[in-house]
Amino acid sequence: CEDCGKSLIGECKLHGPLIRAKDRVIPSRARLTLPHYLTLRVLELRAGNQQILGVFAKKVIQKRTQFGPYVGQLSTKLTCYDESRLVLQVLKDGGKYFLDTPNEDCGNWMMFVRLARNQEEQTLVAYQHCGEVYFTTVKPIEPHTELKVWYAADYAKFMETSAVFIKEESDVSPLPVVAKEPVDPWICSSCRSTFATFALLESHQCINKDRV
Repeated sequence: CEDCGKSLIGECKLHGPLIRAKDRVIPSRARLTLPHYLTLRVLELRAGNQQILGVFAKKVIQKRTQFGPYVGQLSTKLTCYDESRLVLQVLKDGGKYFLDTPNEDCGNWMMFVRLARNQEEQTLVAYQHCGEVYFTTVKPIEPHTELKVWYAADYAKFMETSAVFIKEESDVSPLPVVAKEPVDPWICSSCRSTFATFALLESHQCINKDRV
């Protein structure tokens, strides 16, 4: 203690504890790579203070905007699996490797982009080019909209999974989008009607709801 000149094991009983100054928290590599017109939002807080994050647009992002490449560690085994994120692989030197991101210091912001559960949610398409994985917008993204990704058709074949197919837009008016739903249909618990998405189920005016 500099006030009483004593060397103590713990805090000084006469002058009390020291005022502790904490180091500034440094953002991870992944968070530092986030473009200025994107932001991270905490969507859910799980046990152990585990944050479920999503990437959102702060301004309009034009269609055909390319992001990448995805930064991760090449690995023959996937050590970090998250059901809300895409599993990504690349072909390099004749071998097929996972793009693994065990922590935020091993990747870039693209590791936070969640997968699209259906065509309505999809704003990005993932594909492989020259041994790297890129994300490209498939439609204009409005502010406050979450960026969500799914595999391009050829990349889906490489990943041995289903693809979401999006038709090209015409110069006159947008064409309807055809999608293959990767999830089971939603069923109304009252009348047992089925719907392709939760949004359609939620807006469903069931005549049996009042009776129940």
